[in-house]
Amino acid sequence: MLQIKDLKKSFNGNEVLKGINFKIDKGEVVVIIGPSGSGKTTLLRNINFLESADSGIMKFQDEEINLVNPTKKEKLLVRRQTAMVFQNYNLFKNKTALENITEGLIFGQGIKKEQAVNLAEMALDKVGLLDKKDFYPSQLSGGQQQRIGIARATVLNPALVLFDEPTSALDPELVGTVLQDMKRLADEGQTMIVVTHQMSFAKNVATRVIFFDKGEIIEEGKPSEIFEHPQNIRTKEFLSVIAEDY
Repeated sequence: MLQIKDLKKSFNGNEVLKGINFKIDKGEVVVIIGPSGSGKTTLLRNINFLESADSGIMKFQDEEINLVNPTKKEKLLVRRQTAMVFQNYNLFKNKTALENITEGLIFGQGIKKEQAVNLAEMALDKVGLLDKKDFYPSQLSGGQQQRIGIARATVLNPALVLFDEPTSALDPELVGTVLQDMKRLADEGQTMIVVTHQMSFAKNVATRVIFFDKGEIIEEGKPSEIFEHPQNIRTKEFLSVIAEDY
């Protein structure tokens, strides 16, 4: 479904991504772990063109795209078939939960309002928040806001969903509900790339785990391989520090 070849990205001379190569197949849940500042978020932002790569090729749905100079058509292709769930929700503060979902459907996708409302209500129902459809973000908990973000991202059944540390801004007691929604998506066969510090999710839900450090993929494999038999000394060091989290 998605393949990245030799992706490089620098900021002010600092090389954040150092020639990344990886691929994800349909139905896979790839979880990317690693220390903060290692380039994980930058990788996601290059995949959906929130950042411009310095070099690299992306093959997506059989289309080969030059990440340095993608055409408007190529960007549109990727953005229409992918969605992103952000760390800090990115909800419109002046719009209700329902409107936060319908806005993109009506003005971004050209869907008629009645159909957009139906789709949004079904998406909210899936995350158990249909009764909150007329609430504004300020009236909702952080966990509820993030689950609305998940509903918004998945309302049109995208081919690929990118999760950028979706629980890191939440109070600990709110993390579980968001992870449950993500697990439900995984069980339904949704293809996902998840950047997270939730090691239990990586261990129990991922089909593959990638360990990232200093802009490079250090090691990747099945969760059992990474967590129980890591091969690289840097992976072992990282996991030994956060062992209590999984």
